[in-house]
Amino acid sequence: MMILPANKREDFYFGLMMVTGMALVMITYNMIRNDLFGTISPGVTVLQYVLGFMIAFVIEMYVVGPVAKKIAFSLPYDKSKKIYVILSLAFCMVTGMVLCMSLYGLISSSLADSLGEGSLIKHYFSIVFHNYILAFPLQLIVMGPLVRFLFSKFVAKKSHAPKLAA
Repeated sequence: MMILPANKREDFYFGLMMVTGMALVMITYNMIRNDLFGTISPGVTVLQYVLGFMIAFVIEMYVVGPVAKKIAFSLPYDKSKKIYVILSLAFCMVTGMVLCMSLYGLISSSLADSLGEGSLIKHYFSIVFHNYILAFPLQLIVMGPLVRFLFSKFVAKKSHAPKLAA
């Protein structure tokens, strides 16, 4: 059974769990792609993770999340089938997050003077491409199922449990 968040509290925890997993993998991936492990200090590495997570969480909760949900639920498909809802939400969320977080990556790289030759637009689309080819399969195959499993086991179970009268 595929459980989706049923209220704002559950939506918050689901988003927190998803952003944590996706940010951890995507930040690691981008640090490896840019040969940053071993070239920056452990403190800067931790700062990259903390800053990346905080920015991703704020963007997911207040920008991409609400817009992606509006778009996903306005698309013409059978919303009674949870798999269609999950796939459309995943597509919209990943697309929005990749577009926004790639801009964050572009700004970070530009400030660190590590972009190299070429226009900002070229670099941005290159970052978007490289992030999307990992983020979408990661969301569909690994993080989506893992987070839904953990969410149903630890969060939704408590919210959906029958309340006993005192």
